Amino acid sequence: MKDLFLFSSLFDSSHTFSYFFHLGLVAFIAVIIAYKATSSMQFIPRGLQNLGEAFLEGVLSMGRDTLGDEKNARKYLPLVATLGIIIFFSNVIGIIPGFHSPTASLNLTLSLAIIVFVYYHFEGIRTQGVVRYFSHFMGPIKFLAPLMFPIEIVSHFSRVISLSFRLFGNIKGDDLFLMVILALVPYVAPLPAYILLTFMAFLQAFIFMILTYVYLAGAVKIEEGH
Repeated sequence: MKDLFLFSSLFDSSHTFSYFFHLGLVAFIAVIIAYKATSSMQFIPRGLQNLGEAFLEGVLSMGRDTLGDEKNARKYLPLVATLGIIIFFSNVIGIIPGFHSPTASLNLTLSLAIIVFVYYHFEGIRTQGVVRYFSHFMGPIKFLAPLMFPIEIVSHFSRVISLSFRLFGNIKGDDLFLMVILALVPYVAPLPAYILLTFMAFLQAFIFMILTYVYLAGAVKIEEGH
């Protein structure tokens, strides 16, 4: 029964409508904020432009620290920043009573995880070449290659499960936690709970972004001897 409850969101038509509605709302909000932040660019940023530039600089800094160079950090900035924006707003919208988090559905989290999985393998093959890219799956010791290769394949596929279920499970848990809090104190605004859930919304978006950069770094920055 627990497993059926976990995956029911993939098949329940009412949930599917709610999911697409709230995902569309999140996309609309993200586009409007991006438009407002860039509609009247100023040399000294303020307001939404200042917030947007601070966010992008933070993502860029994360990329530099993970990938080790400015060029690749800027190259993958659009993907990672877009993931962060969509995930954050999808997380935080569920804090508002009456709204649902799109990331509390495997429809979104699994889709995003597959996008990351396909893209970092594509970049690894494009950058390193097919032979060199897959050769590092075999490890540095040749006689262990038959053992290491299937382990690496399973490890890479498990990243899809890890990325999608980590995000889904945490946000689903946050939604249930908020429901319990509101049921216990329906007429009192549980401010500490909202602060905690907002922090968790940011944290889960950050984790997804940093893992995306880590997987990209592992694909395009293969060290000699591996």
